[in-house]
Amino acid sequence: MKARKTALLGILCAQAIALSFLENLIPSLPFLPPGAKPGFSNIVTMFTVLTLGLPQAMCITVFKALFALMTRGATAFFMSLAGGVLSTLAMWAATKIKSDPFGLLGASIIAAVCHNAGQLAAAAVLTGTGAVLGYAPALLIFSLITGAVTGTVLRIVMPALEKQTRFIIKK
Repeated sequence: MKARKTALLGILCAQAIALSFLENLIPSLPFLPPGAKPGFSNIVTMFTVLTLGLPQAMCITVFKALFALMTRGATAFFMSLAGGVLSTLAMWAATKIKSDPFGLLGASIIAAVCHNAGQLAAAAVLTGTGAVLGYAPALLIFSLITGAVTGTVLRIVMPALEKQTRFIIKK
């Protein structure tokens, strides 16, 4: 059983990296904050949080950051890791609340907001100035939208994903 879960984690990691790569092919739009992306790879991370657990989701987060390091450099690595770790922890925490007040949609929005907060914090450290926090309002609005989109997509595909992976993941 452990080998199957490891294989599934490898597949999920590859999917998250592929989605991240495809997102980076999307050109920056002039009406969005610099570097704003939809966050489709977070669908895979959230699925992993829900099905395999936090350590496995963190593994995906780290591999995505390492991919950023190899393809876009140290700054991208630091930004990816800061946003990804905070986002993954937020996803996990939001899905562990017993009364489940957030659901997939709420957890995804919380994670998107935290991802941008982590990246803003990383940018402030890298630039040595808090001026980057001026992007916070625009990024907040953008993360509410993208978090809602990714949460909705996950809610739609989750039953099919659970059905396809049920022989691997037995709770």
